[in-house]
Amino acid sequence: MNKNYYAILMAGGVGSRFWPVSKKKYPKQFHDILGTGETLIQRTFNRLAKLIPEENILILTNGMYNDLVKEQLPSVTDNQIVLEPVMRNTAPCILLSALKIQKQNEDAMMVVAPSDHWIEDEDAFVADLQTAFDACQRQDDLLMTLGIQPTFPHTGYGYIQYEENTSSAINKVLNFKEKPDYHTAKEYLSAGNYVWNAGIFVWSAKAITEEFKIHNPAMYEIFAEGESYYNTTQEQRFINENYEDAENISIDYAIMEKAENVCVIPATFDWNDLGSWGALHDELERDENENVFINAKSLTQNASNNIVRTLGNKLVVLKDIDNYIIVEDEEVLLVYPRGDEQGIKEVRNLAKEKFGEDLI
Repeated sequence: MNKNYYAILMAGGVGSRFWPVSKKKYPKQFHDILGTGETLIQRTFNRLAKLIPEENILILTNGMYNDLVKEQLPSVTDNQIVLEPVMRNTAPCILLSALKIQKQNEDAMMVVAPSDHWIEDEDAFVADLQTAFDACQRQDDLLMTLGIQPTFPHTGYGYIQYEENTSSAINKVLNFKEKPDYHTAKEYLSAGNYVWNAGIFVWSAKAITEEFKIHNPAMYEIFAEGESYYNTTQEQRFINENYEDAENISIDYAIMEKAENVCVIPATFDWNDLGSWGALHDELERDENENVFINAKSLTQNASNNIVRTLGNKLVVLKDIDNYIIVEDEEVLLVYPRGDEQGIKEVRNLAKEKFGEDLI
């Protein structure tokens, strides 16, 4: 394996749309959501380890999840875990990690990947990732992203518009687009040169830190002051004292939409961001009536398009129920229409207001 290859595995999110299984104290990346025998973070780590030395994979997470990371990824050392003392968006943690990696290896190439995506064809993912690494090695100031070929006019994803290159898989990015309405999403699909923004990025550590110097110098100055502390026993103290001073901003807004040297590879692998129960329904085996049952036995009469998850392989009887999410955990039973699943975040917040933090 190439010792210059590194990964930043981002695992700090709460996954609120997977409530009540995903809770603040135990979010979805630490669950075996798909019933594969591996949690999402374990699956992502093992996928990245097909190309990247395990000791070069950093885990970016919130301080409250340190024990969960160590439990689920026992081979990871303390120096590979970067703990955010407060919730921030993606730009601060990516810059911090890039500086930490660059201090260790000036020739480092990095991939940034969320911990909760589902990729079935992992060999295709590795091949696309290698193509991106190769491009960044040829042009050391390049910022790369892997975009997902859209299969329908999704309104829940951002899009990337690119300039088509018939001679290469690598295409110059023209624009990053916000989540569109349905009509606009259909136009993007018809145009043929748009991909979903999956939040998977590749660049050299040097390239991304240089872009921060140009486009977000205030944030760069905050974290550059910690150079002498990175990869030492004083690193966490510096992070705890300075991290909250960084702007709460995504890497898209902070850098990618401003930089000029950005390219995209339309992915050859299948992908699902597993952002909701509906997305999970699409990935799992369904019965003849399009029902999905997880950890449950089923008896159905005139029931279709439902997703059901129980704790202990219970018998679930459904009659005259269509298109519902039915999920239980130790403290909550959720029965909610799939067509309104975006409202689960609001219901979660209402549960917090009425019954307290423990339920969310």
